[in-house]
Amino acid sequence: MAQIELRISSKVQKETGRSEIMVRFFQGTSFDLYSKSGIFVNPEYFEYYINREKTEKAGVKVPGNAITSSVEKAEKNGYALRKSGTIVFKQRLETPEVKYHREQVERIEKLKKFILDRFESVDKSGLSSEWLKEVVDMFHHPEKYNIKTTDKSFFDLVELYISRHQLAESHARTFRVLSRVIARYQGYVRATDKARKDYAFSIDAVTRDDIEELSEYMRHEKELSEMYPNLFAKLIEDYPASVKKGRNVIEARGENTIIKMRTRLKSLFLFFVEEGMTSNRPFDGVKIGTAKVGTPYYISIEERNKIADCDLEQKWLEMDDGFRKSINVKIETIIACRDIFVFQCFIGCRVSDLVKFTPQYIENKILAYTPKKTDDQEEAIQARVPLHPKAIELIKKYKGQDKKGRLFPFVSAQKYNDAIKAIFTMAGITRNVEVRNSLTGEYELRPINEIASSHLARRTFIGNAYFKVADPNLIGKMSGHVEGSKAFKRYRNIEDETLKDVIDLIG
Repeated sequence: MAQIELRISSKVQKETGRSEIMVRFFQGTSFDLYSKSGIFVNPEYFEYYINREKTEKAGVKVPGNAITSSVEKAEKNGYALRKSGTIVFKQRLETPEVKYHREQVERIEKLKKFILDRFESVDKSGLSSEWLKEVVDMFHHPEKYNIKTTDKSFFDLVELYISRHQLAESHARTFRVLSRVIARYQGYVRATDKARKDYAFSIDAVTRDDIEELSEYMRHEKELSEMYPNLFAKLIEDYPASVKKGRNVIEARGENTIIKMRTRLKSLFLFFVEEGMTSNRPFDGVKIGTAKVGTPYYISIEERNKIADCDLEQKWLEMDDGFRKSINVKIETIIACRDIFVFQCFIGCRVSDLVKFTPQYIENKILAYTPKKTDDQEEAIQARVPLHPKAIELIKKYKGQDKKGRLFPFVSAQKYNDAIKAIFTMAGITRNVEVRNSLTGEYELRPINEIASSHLARRTFIGNAYFKVADPNLIGKMSGHVEGSKAFKRYRNIEDETLKDVIDLIG
């Protein structure tokens, strides 16, 4: 069996203090080949990463320490991923130098795999050190040899997917959430499975078993993070450079959420295959499952008008101190968010579209726009919404107030949703609605003010308009649903005057 041995050159670069790793590729008495690797490390760190035990015996102080606990303890709680004898949580002092050397270890592992892959397809009788040197050169400069490959990590390629598909920010955010979960999973495997301390979620190496293991990890990540808070704090701190930062609150996940994340991951791998980045198809034979959803809930026209007419300034003064302190937005912002929410109830768009509207989107009192898709449908259609007089009044109220020239002065999506919940509470819209618990899958009653969000405005528009007209063609024309969508299966061209009649009905 062919083996690869790594050694460190005795020559040290004056500028960096680093030496080149040397590669020995051999198989008994059949061949014994040598080459430079083109990868440089500090000799001390080389010993640390290649042979920690040898380094410590030599008296070299290496960063960090190891904390060991039994697999049995973890398995008892259902958290061990794969048996490996021990679970090792390495608490490293992550200086820039340590981080650099961790990256070099990954490069070395990729080089070793590259050499072995080339060895499988070569005539064994003609092996020489010159062949090995050429293989190393191929690894570093594949373009010289017309080798179609990518040295980008999975996390780089997620960003490429987002860019290539021009995803709306809200949709891009869901892929970045997935990216962060997989980054933590990768780090967790390295820390808890001694046999896979160099594990990488590589598009060429991911298997069906990895997909199932990742799914199991996602189901239990919240519990794992509570069992091992120090480890997870380190995993978050050690995100790969290409992982976009975001909210690092690890939350419990229901089956619907896991199904959606698996679906997004499958979309990524289909993209990788279509682009010729890999031939690996780990989802073949994997059943994604179907998300289960409850009946949509929305507010009535009367409730919408009650919110629109509510004296929020007075209500704010009447609320107790505990409520006011719990709201992370000022009353002026709450009032603006109320007006934006009411406007959204009159046009039925997604918030990702709402935040881009400028006066240029309006002609002859009709708002026309092409919805920014939140999934990979073939093609979106233009939505045309005649503006109700109340919607026009709101536009006039905020004319010229947004620095970017948009119809309204927007806040972040999170603050908008926080404000909506506060608005519902102050307006007294607190009735219970039946919703499906995303974690348990059970239906339960929840006060609508506790779960209200921007998307409720879209449902309010569609629900009330459909209740008045009961024709999905009319509503689909204004909401921008594509032909064949689950919500609106049919579509036909409808004149603007007919659309205006529908708007009058919900005024």
